[in-house]
Amino acid sequence: MPIQRLSTPEAIAKVASSGDLVHIDVRSIPEFEAGHAPNAYNIPLMHMGAGGMVPNPDFAAEVQAHFNNKDQEILVSCKAGGRSARAAAVLEGLGYTRLLDQVGGWSGGNGDGGWAAGGGPSTTATLPGHDHASLKR
Repeated sequence: MPIQRLSTPEAIAKVASSGDLVHIDVRSIPEFEAGHAPNAYNIPLMHMGAGGMVPNPDFAAEVQAHFNNKDQEILVSCKAGGRSARAAAVLEGLGYTRLLDQVGGWSGGNGDGGWAAGGGPSTTATLPGHDHASLKR
């Protein structure tokens, strides 16, 4: 099944109505810690480095280690929609079949206002096992 692109209102509704959905926020650790959806897992596609963003070489392995059911419904989100689209494409290439990409991200992009402005629930508290330190390889 191709990657489904969801607007922010669609993503918020999906998270609220789907109990078995896995939400992976692929923003960097500091971005995630500044605010995220309450049940999201943080597996960065890119890390903040001294000279800007650098790829997380373990992204695919980290996702596969914790979410090995390739038919699990997974929502991928980021800051503005670019990294989530790339992450969803990586996961599709690994054989994941039920991928959702939130096109507006946390702060808005691609003509979408984003999770924060769209009224999505947010927190700075991270559930146990949902932070990158718990998920990294």
